[in-house]
Amino acid sequence: MAIRLLAALLALGLLHLLPSLARWHTDGVLRRWSLALRDLTGPGRVAVLVGVPVVVVLAVTVALRHAWLGDLARLAFEVAVLLLCFGPRAFESDLEAILGAPDRPGREIAAQALSEDGEHVAWTAHALGEAIAFAALRRRFGVLLWFFLLGPAGALLYYLARRLGRDESMPLDETSRESARRLGNALDWIPAQLLVFTLAVVGHWDAVMAAWQRWRTQAGAGHWYREEPRFLADAACADIAVEIEAGDGYAEERSDPLLELVRMRSAFLRALVAWMSVVALVVMGGWLT
Repeated sequence: MAIRLLAALLALGLLHLLPSLARWHTDGVLRRWSLALRDLTGPGRVAVLVGVPVVVVLAVTVALRHAWLGDLARLAFEVAVLLLCFGPRAFESDLEAILGAPDRPGREIAAQALSEDGEHVAWTAHALGEAIAFAALRRRFGVLLWFFLLGPAGALLYYLARRLGRDESMPLDETSRESARRLGNALDWIPAQLLVFTLAVVGHWDAVMAAWQRWRTQAGAGHWYREEPRFLADAACADIAVEIEAGDGYAEERSDPLLELVRMRSAFLRALVAWMSVVALVVMGGWLT
């Protein structure tokens, strides 16, 4: 776990210094791999598309434990996998691009980079907040959770399910895409739940938990794999709304997309610090025992 924590810190630090590292991706390889399996459809195709790369990464991880300079080699490999899985664009740099745009049309164009499934991101506080919440989950927190739980193979599993299920340019039949989307929703569910709890702890507990409870009373059967975790976006937006109101924000401030972005970025940064602190405590506890 100590190596994983160090790898996560290094990957996040490198992305902060060099956001272009997140643009390193294997989309061409993934598309050719998908086309090579066009005779398969549905869950079987997704299982092979995702399973084979995950098994390869798992085998490499095990092999590196016995290699010369094994810990150093594992660290470099895990950082490389994380940089891939945090992509295809750095989360923070997309937020900075919106803030740095000179006018509203430029900001609205920059906001489209937050969307992974091609859906238009409207220039409203709630729509932008929802897009930021999903981008934070899928380009940062979801990757980190499965990385800490299952190592590089877990991070790659999450990344592949996300790209296959939400990237409309991937050459997949509709049955396979729906299977990948359901796998992605299932893998989103645990990190989204933990992220809601984290936002409640580092933010406004009553508002966040009230939004989560409203979703819970309306959730249908199979929601954890049939639907996106929209409760996360609702909880994050509720947290920011209380924060603005607590600062005596005017009505126009409560509907200002830029103010929503700035405060939501701060909330997710606090959540990231909380997650990394918990992992650090786990590592320290292991050393002390």
